[in-house]
Amino acid sequence: MSLSLVLNQMRILRGDHSGVAAVEFAISLPLLLVAGLYGTETANYALTTMKVSEVAMHVADNAARIGDTSTITNRAIFEADVADLLAGSATQGGSKLDFYGHGRAIISSLEIYDPAFSCGGTPCPGHPTAGGQFIHWQRCLGVKRVSSDYGKEYDDMPSGMGPAGQEVTTEAGTAVIFVEVSYDYQPLISGRFIGTPTIKAISSFTQRDNIDLSGLKKSKNGKVGKVADCNKYTSTL
Repeated sequence: MSLSLVLNQMRILRGDHSGVAAVEFAISLPLLLVAGLYGTETANYALTTMKVSEVAMHVADNAARIGDTSTITNRAIFEADVADLLAGSATQGGSKLDFYGHGRAIISSLEIYDPAFSCGGTPCPGHPTAGGQFIHWQRCLGVKRVSSDYGKEYDDMPSGMGPAGQEVTTEAGTAVIFVEVSYDYQPLISGRFIGTPTIKAISSFTQRDNIDLSGLKKSKNGKVGKVADCNKYTSTL
């Protein structure tokens, strides 16, 4: 091939722009792909955060309604009621979330300590202060190994429960149900985008009815209910 023919072909090639768009697309595709995946992961994280917050709210709301209905005596709350509530909240969270397989819910009942009535009229373990706020009972479910950020069962809670300056308090004759949830985020695509942060949420509701504040009842209709023991770390009861 002669030199002049080679030079002529090079001039033709230099003036050919038909493949520019394809080359530019090939160069930008990795950046567009990464941006799209990051956006998808961020949206999934936001959706998961909302679902975890909803779990906390539903558990607290439902726990403030549970108990054995009676028009004669104050509503009694059974261990089985709390266990059923926690089991049901797993369904509310959705199977894809698998909340209790990667997180934990802690339910606390904030009450006023009455030595003649609380804990069935016997001194409560831990010796809370008479007339003061305390955590009467606390129940948990989930594999995540975390404890309450605000107190454990029978602890005195003089300022109430919650973040400093935002505590909720209770009054004599009723109780406040305080729920804390923690969940390890499960990436949709990869943990390289936003990692696997722990999502936390809290919620509280005052008991809706006049309830029996002597403590959780173990036996319901002759059957001993399962206990959502805070010393256990399981996804089911």
